[in-house]
Amino acid sequence: MYWDRWIRKIFDEIEEEFRRMERMLDKEFASIKTGKTFGPYVYGFSITMGPEGKPVVRTFGNVPPVQEIEGFRTPFVDVMVDDKTNEVRVITEMPGVEKKDIDLRATEKRVEIRAERGDRKYRASVDLPIEVDVKSAKAKYNNGVLEVTFKAKREVRPSGTKINVE
Repeated sequence: MYWDRWIRKIFDEIEEEFRRMERMLDKEFASIKTGKTFGPYVYGFSITMGPEGKPVVRTFGNVPPVQEIEGFRTPFVDVMVDDKTNEVRVITEMPGVEKKDIDLRATEKRVEIRAERGDRKYRASVDLPIEVDVKSAKAKYNNGVLEVTFKAKREVRPSGTKINVE
């Protein structure tokens, strides 16, 4: 009796797994007919130390609330201020697109990034930590990584005094 229930339970679980896969396939085939996609789902975050030692959390992906417009994925974006070269770098990961697919626009305080190629669609709006000279912008795209460099409008000074550790 015990073995019968145990074997029946295993077969019930297998049957439920097949039903779940069938629902998933039905959903996927329905998306092909309607043109709406449901996956793959991407979500992540990065934590960096911002100005004044405060942590900055940035999210990326296509899972709400990250996705602003249906069909677009928010790429991973990192912003770095280099006080030695007086530059601001915006680095964005956008695999699967080509240089000609990228639409890049900037103001002194914000960078708008958009790229589309087939089913790869990226969109990001990045607030810059300091004002930049837009005319100094240089952008490079290589191996799925976009790097945009700006000169800062004013000199970037590190906060505090350097203390040597013995």
